[in-house]
Amino acid sequence: MRIGITFDLRDDYANKGYDEEQTAEFDSVEAILAIESALRSLGHSTDRIGHARALAGRLVQGDGWDLVFNIAEGMHGFGRQSLAPALLETYRIPYTFSDPLALAVTLHKATAKRIVRDQGLRTPDFAVVETPGDIDAIALPFPLFIKPVAEGTSKGITPASKVTNRAELRQGCEHLLARHHQPVLVEVFLSGREFTVGIVGTGPAARSLGAMELFIQTGAEPDIYSFENKKYSGERVNVSLATDPVGIAATQLALDAWRYLGGRDAGRVDVRCDEDGNVHFLEANPLAGLHPVESDLPLVGRLAGMPYLVLIQEIVASALERVAAFPAGGAEQAPGLGEASPC
Repeated sequence: MRIGITFDLRDDYANKGYDEEQTAEFDSVEAILAIESALRSLGHSTDRIGHARALAGRLVQGDGWDLVFNIAEGMHGFGRQSLAPALLETYRIPYTFSDPLALAVTLHKATAKRIVRDQGLRTPDFAVVETPGDIDAIALPFPLFIKPVAEGTSKGITPASKVTNRAELRQGCEHLLARHHQPVLVEVFLSGREFTVGIVGTGPAARSLGAMELFIQTGAEPDIYSFENKKYSGERVNVSLATDPVGIAATQLALDAWRYLGGRDAGRVDVRCDEDGNVHFLEANPLAGLHPVESDLPLVGRLAGMPYLVLIQEIVASALERVAAFPAGGAEQAPGLGEASPC
């Protein structure tokens, strides 16, 4: 197949003056080369498209692909991860990973938590601070944990994210509101074990690669998988697959959440235990990083015995299952009202 690759390149934004934290979710050249190499090893030809604006230009010019391998994150707004998939659906071009709705829902962590909670899954009690005036109304028990409501890669998470009193809560929320220009998620802090669960597949066919437990080391920022701990995870965080009953419970919770939220092809779900060992949903990442060495999803795969090439192969195979009966490729006319999208 001819496979296009959509992505946001970290260097492009850094060259425009964005700082390290602002560009943390974007991909390195090494990650794009690894994906491209894997796709070519599987017998496909590749075409680097780039970000959503570049994709829009290519589509208007009449370009098309048999499949698009989409890892474009976008830059602004709650719908930023949905831009490339929405464009591709308009032109009826199939793509990997989740659809615009699932990407928007999971990016907004409070919305994702409401959905899984409505399905009966545990998630820490929470509130959303949209303005400083919302802070005084929070009636959750301390300690609490605060983070931007719609960021990934542990952006905005520092030692100050764990707050133990109202003064710290106000100071932390006001800082995050000013820094990230979006609401703040405030949730009850869970003191137990922490996992990230790697998942491949879609719907009933989704399966877990394993629950990777995170062990924050002495000398690291304590208690939390912060931006700095994640950045230096090789030195500050030890990991292993958890196969005990708690690890199995984390895996099942993650799979249930993945299916309820509409995750497709591959991704991660973060889970943490309370002091009694009960597992709770934290957040889902249906557009997980794919750097072969640094990203968590490939790392879970390696721990489970799945090489990077096989992971990419599984992602493509999962995407193709839902479009197998549909003519692929090409910037054809968008479907009329009532016609189903294959993507």
